[in-house]
Amino acid sequence: MSKEPMVPLTPAAEPYQVGPPPLPPKFNKLKADVHKRIVETLDLTKLNKWKQDRLRREVRSLANQLVLSAPDPMTDGERAQLVDEILSEVFGLGPLDPLLTDPSVSDVLVNGPHTVYVERNGKLEMTTVRFADDAHLMQIIQRVAARVGRRADESSPMVDARLEDGSRVNAIVPPLTLTGPVLSIRRFGVRLGGDELLANATMPPAVLAFLKAAVSSRISLVVSGGTGSGKTTLLNALSQFIPDDERLVTIEDSAELKLRQRHVIGLETRPANVEGSGEVRQRDLVRNALRMRPDRIILGECRGAEALDMLQAMNTGHEGSLTTVHANDTRDALTRLEMMVMMAGFDLPVPVIRYYIASAITLVVHLARLKGGRRKVLRVAELVGLGPDGYELHEVFGFRQQGVRDGAAFGQFYATGYRPKCLDKLTSMGVELPEELFHQHTLADA
Repeated sequence: MSKEPMVPLTPAAEPYQVGPPPLPPKFNKLKADVHKRIVETLDLTKLNKWKQDRLRREVRSLANQLVLSAPDPMTDGERAQLVDEILSEVFGLGPLDPLLTDPSVSDVLVNGPHTVYVERNGKLEMTTVRFADDAHLMQIIQRVAARVGRRADESSPMVDARLEDGSRVNAIVPPLTLTGPVLSIRRFGVRLGGDELLANATMPPAVLAFLKAAVSSRISLVVSGGTGSGKTTLLNALSQFIPDDERLVTIEDSAELKLRQRHVIGLETRPANVEGSGEVRQRDLVRNALRMRPDRIILGECRGAEALDMLQAMNTGHEGSLTTVHANDTRDALTRLEMMVMMAGFDLPVPVIRYYIASAITLVVHLARLKGGRRKVLRVAELVGLGPDGYELHEVFGFRQQGVRDGAAFGQFYATGYRPKCLDKLTSMGVELPEELFHQHTLADA
């Protein structure tokens, strides 16, 4: 398994603070006591009948009364902040709520009750967020697990879940961790389009124009890259170029794709329940999707035996389907697809698997997160078939890193001079791209 590059921590930086400074520790016990009394006092039989706004008003009123009756002296500001934090404990994720409303935060990483990091602009930063203790953090993890019908304890110490905004959550707790509960949240609140990818120099206009033409003309492609390289973001951005009159079926482990078309059916896998039954895998959903008359299937991430079914879809009239795969480069992406097809349990010869891949996939787009957190399209390659040495893969566009400036990588995008064979299909679909787009030259500095 390949190692992903470490994201550098911000050196000698002050902890990242969102919202007011944390309350003094002396209020932790009061907050826990008030929270407990609120849960005991509320008439649970009425909760399902009340609207969310009314419920929050009732809880805020009750919290105010309980805090005012507390013997601990406090200022008006501390009292208001304490009530707000109690509401976060009741309805949200406690101390993490301010981070989850900050649009600059893409990941929240809780390494224990007193160590919380965030990723902003591709860099990890320590924060001032703290939980009271392990029990407090476990309470939040168990609440997230309960929302998806799971539990987090010694008998079920690993949990995958999704928040209401689509953010993906993973939790792992003792005895599998040695330092207490660990919680990781990958946020998907921000949807970038082609213009935003140009603005942040993920790719130059020439590359976007080619990918836009390919997607609209039903060219099947794979987006490859490492963890956090922006594969799903790019897949979302490319999906906007699919014509609005097509029927699309998306398949994901955790719903992250946010397609803009009118005719979209979203499918999501389901883990096994506590008894070990009821699991629905991606492969099951791909097979079912083929019976739903899709024009295209968009598989959020190919990671196992479903690769075979996805290739079958691409080879049987569902051209223009899209997926992502973890890989180190474009050629490695094809090798990993081979391994996934072998996981399907059929004793297929390697030449047959390679022919199947080469006939299904036309373009491989590789992304990476470079030093300083910048995400770049490093390579766009066309798969034209098989040769004596394996796949005939020709680079169309690339990015050449030239160094590091102010802690961030920089370089140049370039066109290799290779004229893609798929341009003939683009022309037949009524899409014309200027020939000079593919002449060998530097496209842009980034």
